[in-house]
Amino acid sequence: MKLAIKALCALAAVAAMSGAQVAAQEPVKIGMITTLSTAGGYLGEDVRDGFQLAIEEGNGELGGIPVDLLVEDDGLSPEQARQIATRMVESEGIRLMTGTIFSNVAMALVPRLMRDGVMFVSPNAGPSQLAGRMCHENYFNVAWQNDNLHEAMGQYVSDQGYDNVYILAPNYPAGRDALEGFKRYYTGELAGETYTQLGQSDFAAEISSIRAAEPDAVFFFLPGGMGVNFTRQYNQAGLSDRFPLFGPAFSFDNTLVSAVGSAAEGVYNTSQWSADIDNAANRAFVAAYTERYGRQPTLYASQGYDAARLIGSALATVEGDISDMDAFREALRRADFDSVRGNFRFGTNHHPIQDIYVREVVRNEDGELTNRIVARVFGDHQDAFVDECPMR
Repeated sequence: MKLAIKALCALAAVAAMSGAQVAAQEPVKIGMITTLSTAGGYLGEDVRDGFQLAIEEGNGELGGIPVDLLVEDDGLSPEQARQIATRMVESEGIRLMTGTIFSNVAMALVPRLMRDGVMFVSPNAGPSQLAGRMCHENYFNVAWQNDNLHEAMGQYVSDQGYDNVYILAPNYPAGRDALEGFKRYYTGELAGETYTQLGQSDFAAEISSIRAAEPDAVFFFLPGGMGVNFTRQYNQAGLSDRFPLFGPAFSFDNTLVSAVGSAAEGVYNTSQWSADIDNAANRAFVAAYTERYGRQPTLYASQGYDAARLIGSALATVEGDISDMDAFREALRRADFDSVRGNFRFGTNHHPIQDIYVREVVRNEDGELTNRIVARVFGDHQDAFVDECPMR
């Protein structure tokens, strides 16, 4: 009888162990809600492709843990994003999400997900509210706080002696953050300040205002196709040689400079990433992305890739068990991965502390337009809203 009992106990232990192994092999579901349609759709495509590349390099795993990436298009609609998130949480049981591109979508989506106990890693949108008074322990941003690249340009144009700059951006959270960020470090006077409609394609009125103001330079933040249209129309109006253009990398990534053409050559832009950052992780990423997709990566692709590698580092630490949210959160906070941008760590508000560069649009040896780093504007730069965040 004793031997029989021992045998049964042993069989139960083996069965329990086998069950645990099966459970451990279940993929961790990651929900990606991003913008794949509208004029800004290529931004989400690049984030998705960068993220997916990291998974493919791990043969379907991140940090040695199998993952299942579920991708949905928010159509740049806050309401559509909320509906997708509800379905993912309630029907799919997803507790880890990423992907948001636009700040108006993030502001509609992230607070709700925080109430639902979901962990969210933003690969792009970084509105000031989520870095400051609305920060949350389960929200991480792997890209930037919206103001950061614009702050760097405000500093750079001041350093270059421009003191009468005209500024413009769309009237939505990221646009307002952009101009506030620029003004935070810019020391000169403003020749004008204009807010456009989000998605606007005709800039005749704005260009007329710039011509009348006669600034010594123009700074703009117009994401996606808006930037293409503005830069082309600005050049066609004959203003490129009179009032030099400055902007963030959002308006001058490789996709956009190819679309803009020669009108983009010589424009300066700020970025926390560039293809010519010389470290092992970035060299490998640029080569792998180019081979996989047949195009050069943009900063959006780099952010999707870094988001995946950050998540992978945390999954490895908790051995795929994200039900222990405290342990998973702490693993994310440590950011124990090799970022393609080099120096990277989180501030207490879970937003990056990182270097920011100014780049120039130039032609490479093959005659193709690309970006080249010309200076580092900030080292270990932290956003301006960290002190408003109650987390310590």
